[in-house]
Amino acid sequence: MGFTIGGIRDLRSGSRRRIRSAEGTAVAEYTGLWGWDVVPGARAVRAGGRTECSCGVPDCPSPGAHPLSFGRELAAGATLEKALAAWAETPGAAVLLPVGRTFDILDVPEGAGRGALVRLERMGLPLGPVAAAPTGRALFFVAPGAAAALPDLLYRMGWDDADLDLRPLGPGDHVTAPPSDFGGLGPMRWLRPPTLETAGRPPQARLLLGALAYVCNRAAGRAAVDAAGPSVR
Repeated sequence: MGFTIGGIRDLRSGSRRRIRSAEGTAVAEYTGLWGWDVVPGARAVRAGGRTECSCGVPDCPSPGAHPLSFGRELAAGATLEKALAAWAETPGAAVLLPVGRTFDILDVPEGAGRGALVRLERMGLPLGPVAAAPTGRALFFVAPGAAAALPDLLYRMGWDDADLDLRPLGPGDHVTAPPSDFGGLGPMRWLRPPTLETAGRPPQARLLLGALAYVCNRAAGRAAVDAAGPSVR
C-alpha cells in the first residue's frame, strides 16, 4: 500500500490545508489504504430548474455519474503525495471506482440490502463493503467475476425464474464512492465501510447471493400485494 493508517491520521490533521475536500481525503484512503483505483467523475449541477452534467455535454445520459474524459485515473497503491497532487488537478470532481478489477457489485434495493445484512451477519458469513446510494439502492462489493457468473449462479440456486430486483455491475462500470454526490440527488454513504481485511478480498458472490435473492424476492412479493390492493390480503 502507498501509506499506512498513521499516514491517514496525518492527512486528516496538518495535511488538510493542501486539499480540504472530503473527496480529496477519500481518494487518498481508497488508493493508498484500500488498494482501489480511482477515477475523477463529473458532477451534476442545477441550472434553470433542471439537472445538467458538469461535463458540458447537452442532455448527458448520466449526469454526474460518469468519468471525466480529461480526468487522470489514479492507480491503486499511489503514495499520499501522489494522491493529493493528482486530485488537485480536477478540483470538485466526484470520486468514481472502476468495477471489475478488485471487486464487482451486486445492486439491490436498500431495504432488501439492510435485511440481507442482518441475515448474513447472523449466519456469520463473510461480508465486504456495502454502500448506499441516494436512489434507494444498496451496493454489495463482491469478488471480481460475479457479474459474468450471476445468471449461472441464480440458475444453480433455483432463483433464475424469480422476480428479483438484483443487478450486477462488472467490467466497464463505475460506482460513485462516498462521500461524493450521486447525480445531484445526494451523497453516497457506507452501510458497511471497507476494512483492511475486506477491501482487497471481498467475498465470493455465491456466499451472499442466497440471502440477497431471498430478501429481494420477498420484497417483490410484498410490493405485488400492496399494488393489488386490500382485496388480495
